[in-house]
Amino acid sequence: MIENDFDKWNEIKKRTQDKKITAYFREREIYWANIGKNIGYEQNGKGKDFMRPLLIFRKYNNKLFCGIPLSTTIREGSFFYNFNFLESKDSCALLVQAKTFDVKRLDRKIGTINKNDFEKLETKFKKLMKL
Repeated sequence: MIENDFDKWNEIKKRTQDKKITAYFREREIYWANIGKNIGYEQNGKGKDFMRPLLIFRKYNNKLFCGIPLSTTIREGSFFYNFNFLESKDSCALLVQAKTFDVKRLDRKIGTINKNDFEKLETKFKKLMKL
C-alpha cells in the first residue's frame, strides 16, 4: 500500500512540476498545498492529492518560500504553535517540519494568521532553532 501511495504521489508531482500558473503569495498567508507523500516522520499531505494547509513563514522570492505545515490536531511543546484562523478554526503549526517549498506546490489560499499570532510563532520558531 505504501509503495502505491508513492506511485500516486509521483503522478501528482509530475503535474505539479508542469504547472504554468503560480500563486502570488505573502508571508502569514495559509494555502492548501501539495506537500506529497514523504519519508519516515516527515509530514505528509492527505487525501488523493496529498494536500495539507501550509503557512508561508518566509518568502525568499517569487518562486521559493519557507513553509510550515499545519494540522488540526492540537499539540503542546516546543515543536508546535497553536492558533485559530477562519472563525476560530483550531490549527497547530508543526514548527519542526518547516522547510523550503516551491510556489508550484500552492493550490489555493484559505486564510491568514493574524500579526500577533505570527509574531509569537516566529519567536517560538527562533527559540526552537536556537537563532
